[in-house]
Amino acid sequence: MLQSPGFAFLITIEKLTPMLNLAHLARLLLTIGTFACLLRPHLVMAGDGRDIALRGTDTAHACASCHGEAGEGIPANGYPRLSGMSAGYLVHQLDSFADGKRSKVVMTPIAKALTPGERRSVADYYSSQSSAKVYDQQSADEKLIARGKDIALRGDWSNALPGCSQCHGPLGEGVGNSFPALAAQNARYLASQLHRWKNGERSSDPNGLMTGIANKLDDADIAAVAAYYASLPVIKPNSGAGR
Repeated sequence: MLQSPGFAFLITIEKLTPMLNLAHLARLLLTIGTFACLLRPHLVMAGDGRDIALRGTDTAHACASCHGEAGEGIPANGYPRLSGMSAGYLVHQLDSFADGKRSKVVMTPIAKALTPGERRSVADYYSSQSSAKVYDQQSADEKLIARGKDIALRGDWSNALPGCSQCHGPLGEGVGNSFPALAAQNARYLASQLHRWKNGERSSDPNGLMTGIANKLDDADIAAVAAYYASLPVIKPNSGAGR
């Protein structure tokens, strides 16, 4: 007959009990309990990230409902692409939602419901994915994309505005854990976040860099930059970019 790990543990303790006095047994159980409590946030196995993403937990909705099974996102709804993003960046965003540095009606309660270990596990799962690009049904105007490319690669130094590529990479591939990949991210999401930084509704970026950048962009600039990065191809995770 199959036995659960917990049941097997109780059987082992029962067999050991005659050899232990009550003081020793109490110390043993206290040590085991303390050790388990300390480790709990870190006991999430790598495979659990996929399970959490696809099925959720008892207290958190499945990430795939909005971000897709492989993190492809839903451009029509502005739900961002997570596939292949830096795990460190994703963890930072989940932590920011959980501790209130970043706020969104849907994401805040989900992030708070996940343990630090679960957040890391989900981030590792989506970081390891390489989903195909999901195209928006509405294609952007070529002139708008060209304007966005100019801002992204060159900036506007007459307005002390550096090019996005200086932090996010020449291909929009992302750099490290602080500057996320922008290539193939959907335009609606990118534009919404630039507006949030501009309006002071988002502030979890390093040294407030994005707040300063967004304040130098008008609505037309934001639409152009978002359209340009949305037009780019996917940068595969195994290229090493943004990891």
